[in-house]
Amino acid sequence: MKHFGIKLSLFLIYFVFAALLNSVGILVERSQAVYDVAKEAAAILEPFKDLSIALVSFFIGSFLPKIGYKRGMLVSLALVFLGCISMYFADSFMAVKILFAITGMTFAVVKVAVYALVGYVSDTKNDHSKLLSLIETVFMIGIIFMYVVFPLFYDDSPDGWLRGYLLMAVLIAVAFLIILFSKFDIEGDKKDTSVVGDFIEMFKLFKSPLTWIFALFAFFYVMTEQGIMTWLPTFNKETLGIDARLASQVAVLLMISFALGRFITGLLVKKIRWVYIAIAGVILASIIVLTVLPLAKGITTSGVSSFADLPMVAFLFPLIGLFLAPLYPLVSSAVLSSMPKRDHSSLAGVLTFFSAVGGTVGSLIIGFMFDSFGGDKVFYLSLIPMTAIFILLFSLNKLTGSPSDEIV
Repeated sequence: MKHFGIKLSLFLIYFVFAALLNSVGILVERSQAVYDVAKEAAAILEPFKDLSIALVSFFIGSFLPKIGYKRGMLVSLALVFLGCISMYFADSFMAVKILFAITGMTFAVVKVAVYALVGYVSDTKNDHSKLLSLIETVFMIGIIFMYVVFPLFYDDSPDGWLRGYLLMAVLIAVAFLIILFSKFDIEGDKKDTSVVGDFIEMFKLFKSPLTWIFALFAFFYVMTEQGIMTWLPTFNKETLGIDARLASQVAVLLMISFALGRFITGLLVKKIRWVYIAIAGVILASIIVLTVLPLAKGITTSGVSSFADLPMVAFLFPLIGLFLAPLYPLVSSAVLSSMPKRDHSSLAGVLTFFSAVGGTVGSLIIGFMFDSFGGDKVFYLSLIPMTAIFILLFSLNKLTGSPSDEIV
């Protein structure tokens, strides 16, 4: 397979970071249960992660090609390895915040590297879209792994769940070694410019309306996704009356829906134009919110500890992931593949920055409004960014070229 080493590296590192990065929902619940923090305090975990991503992505996108994508990925893995080990031994809410700050900063490097390298190993826009959908599918599989495996460490010991971080440290070490010995025959376009020159080149991207619309899309999409993903375990536990271990495990249904949606997208994108898939996804996701959430109203059960006793809404609401899933990889691929390869790293930095800010805003809004609105109503707020996304899709379709065009 052409560029096998690079593609394997992209899959591996995205799997590892998906597991760590998207354990926020679990850690929000664990922080309340183990460290006795309030919902408002637990909600700060999302900004620790996302603002770290935003800060680093703003700077790294323009000059990561000079550092080297492989080197950036290896340093990132080394740092999160240390973060996992520290989390196990420190065992405090502060350690959780530090871990997410480290994970956020290093993920910014990883995401820019991954999104830039996809452009270098793809020949056409269809190839780009298919590979990016598969990579995002692996990302969701990493989240599924975390939500299924991590709760297995819950036991009567108050710190038993921390053993999950020792497992993550082992997986990170394996990923580090595989990437270390993988052959990277592409390192990107290392332009002979100063750091200031790199930033000027990045800001020139904002002369294009496409960049601004893409940034707005990333903001609203991740606001929607993270708001639901982060607070679903708490919704399952407090609104649906499911016990803590099962609440986190049931949340994996959302991740399975995302993974399945992105895998199917990778198969469909060569036959159906991306914008039709995306528009259908937004409409169907909105229908899920409007028709399924009313089922959560008035549920009075508590202490549900088996799948057989779960209320219907616990199975139906996660289906929203099936329809939201195609949007991010499809739009990202359409925009990136319509731009020159030399701009992919900088544009990936822009994407990562606005995604991170959107994730923080979405999680904070849901976190602060959870008690005020009630768990059975708070996710109706997701209809607002979904409406914005629906409108933006038409402009993005107009500004991107034919899906069969070669990447320049």
